[in-house]
Amino acid sequence: MTTHVLVLCTHNSARSVLAEAMFNHWARKLGIDAQAHSAGAAPSGRVHPQAMAVLQAAGVDVSYLASKHMDAFAHADAPALRVVITVCDSAAAQPCPIWPGAPVRAHWSYPDPSAAELAEQPQRFELTRQAIAYRMHQLVQLPFHTLSDSALQTLVQQIGAS
Repeated sequence: MTTHVLVLCTHNSARSVLAEAMFNHWARKLGIDAQAHSAGAAPSGRVHPQAMAVLQAAGVDVSYLASKHMDAFAHADAPALRVVITVCDSAAAQPCPIWPGAPVRAHWSYPDPSAAELAEQPQRFELTRQAIAYRMHQLVQLPFHTLSDSALQTLVQQIGAS
C-alpha cells in the first residue's frame, strides 16, 4: 500500500512544491512505494517559475506539479495520509482541516526563497531545494509500514531538526 505524505505551505508555489517534487523524485529513484502531495491554504494558482527551474536543473520531473488547495486532501476519497508536514511559518499557524486517519504532523520551517531580491532568487531557490531534498531523502527511506504513529512522529521530528 502506497504511503502518502502531504506538504503544506500557504501559497503552494515554492517550498511545498519543492518538497513534493523531491520526495517523489527520491521515491522513484529508490523504488519506494510512497508519494508526496503538496497544497496550500491560499494557493497562488501557479508554481513559482524559479521553483520549476531549480527542479528541472536537478533532473527532477516537474510535469505533474500544480498549486492546489489543501481541502482536496481532507475528503474521505482523498489518499490516506500518513504524514502531514508544514514548511512555512504562516501555514503552521493556520487552522488545518481534520485529516482522515489522523496522520502524523510536523512543522519544518524554511525561509521563503521568493521573498529574496529578484537577483538572489535563483541561489535562494537552489539552496532551499537542497535543504528540502536532504530531509525528503531521509523521510522517504523510513520504514513507514513497520512504524507505529508514535515512532514515526519521533523520527519525522528528528528529521526536521537535522
